[in-house]
Amino acid sequence: MPLSEATAAAAPLLEMRNISKTFPGVKALSNVQLTIFPGEVHALMGENGAGKSTLMKILSGAYIADDGAECRIASQPVVIDGPLAARAHGVAVIYQELSLAPNLSVAENIYLGRHLHRHGMVDRAAMARACEGTLARPGADFTPQTLVERLSIAQRQLVEIARAVHFETRILVMDEPTTPLSTRETDRLFALIRQLRADGMAIIYISHRMAEIDELADRVTVLRDGCYVGTLEKAELTQAALVKMMVGRDLSGFYTKTHGKTQAGDMVLSVRNMSDGRRVRDCSFDLHAGEVLGLAGLVGAGRTELARLVFGADARSSGAVFLAGSPLTISQPRQAIDAGIAYLTEDRKLQGLFLDQSVHENINLIVAARDALRGGRLNRASARRRTADAVSSLGIRVAHPRVNVGALSGGNQQKVMLSRLLETKPRVLILDEPTRGVDIGAKAEIYRLIDALARSGVAVLLISSELPEVVGLCDRVLVMREGRLVGEVQASPDAAATQERIIALATGADGPAQPTVLH
Repeated sequence: MPLSEATAAAAPLLEMRNISKTFPGVKALSNVQLTIFPGEVHALMGENGAGKSTLMKILSGAYIADDGAECRIASQPVVIDGPLAARAHGVAVIYQELSLAPNLSVAENIYLGRHLHRHGMVDRAAMARACEGTLARPGADFTPQTLVERLSIAQRQLVEIARAVHFETRILVMDEPTTPLSTRETDRLFALIRQLRADGMAIIYISHRMAEIDELADRVTVLRDGCYVGTLEKAELTQAALVKMMVGRDLSGFYTKTHGKTQAGDMVLSVRNMSDGRRVRDCSFDLHAGEVLGLAGLVGAGRTELARLVFGADARSSGAVFLAGSPLTISQPRQAIDAGIAYLTEDRKLQGLFLDQSVHENINLIVAARDALRGGRLNRASARRRTADAVSSLGIRVAHPRVNVGALSGGNQQKVMLSRLLETKPRVLILDEPTRGVDIGAKAEIYRLIDALARSGVAVLLISSELPEVVGLCDRVLVMREGRLVGEVQASPDAAATQERIIALATGADGPAQPTVLH
């Protein structure tokens, strides 16, 4: 039954009205409203800092709303003054950082905080028996006795969902659930979400990925700057409408591409027969100045591994790198940076940024020694100017450069990391998933920056799992499968056809993998 018909016959399951939240000196939410019906997937969208997490923390009992807030569940007024109260009213939240105890079994995690007891002892056998049906329903390939530390991220997420289902959760909040998942794992999660929706559960789904919203959501509520902007029905959902609601302006030309490949022969980077003996096999490609070259493929195809070999982050078993026709000796990242090659890692939190250090320190990390004063003393005035220029030119939203990077939104963290790399004045910039986990406004800004860099002559190698992003930004796209470069797709006005060709190459629908040979 379409939601429009269902809502006409059903009362809302959740109603939040006049929700405000004030922190010292900051109004995080101002009179926000949210209405959820049983059996719907309701997307909650907005830029980082829009108030989504704050609203969900109020629903989960982690925060208490300001006076005047109203919350009704199944038409009854409720007071959610803590996580236990939220749980008692059938509310569960699955955060990006999963809240499981890795040293406990699956059954113990499902019953965490409400263990079954027998003769004064935790009854693990009874809990395991009680969980068997819950785990069998979504087709879990592990047992209630399995230790969580032995599970993959996708399996751990399934445990969180099983915990919600086991205790008859009525309202399930999922915060960016597909970020760590492969395509196959994402498909499995979507099937489970549809099953839960059919069973009458209300799911609040938070994501920045437009394709997911289009595929799953029955309705979308948008927040901006802590305020309620509006709610769209399924029939009204378009990327243009959502973007305008989220950022307050029309982002026409979302995928900015005003650059063009320079004259033939203006070669900057050549990679030949690159291998690591494990995941990457005999990969060769060329990259021109002023070109954005895409690298696409399924998770596990070897894209990141190839980039790390070129950059010297991992040891190669064979292969050569040439810069403007001259061979390079690169066995470590420092040599690549000195040669003019910069690499933006896909994992900014673990491999890219020092989260407990300031924006200023992160921006100046690589180049601080370049303009040191006599005697090796840091040139603090130059570093301050560098930071101020980066904050201004990249639009980094930060109260003060001395704020720790860990306190910034994902988009602003990504800009800090980019600004650090740009200070090295690279001739080649390798970008590995540059818009992962950033909001739609920050994506548009990063796209414009990539286009401007290419226009200035920088050669860009772009790795992305989002096909619209690859097609929208790149001049050519190389496709990897099973560690090999198996084909090249030229940019085309027919984006749909281009995406189909990339998918065919990535999945092997075009035939067995064959290496792309360059001489």
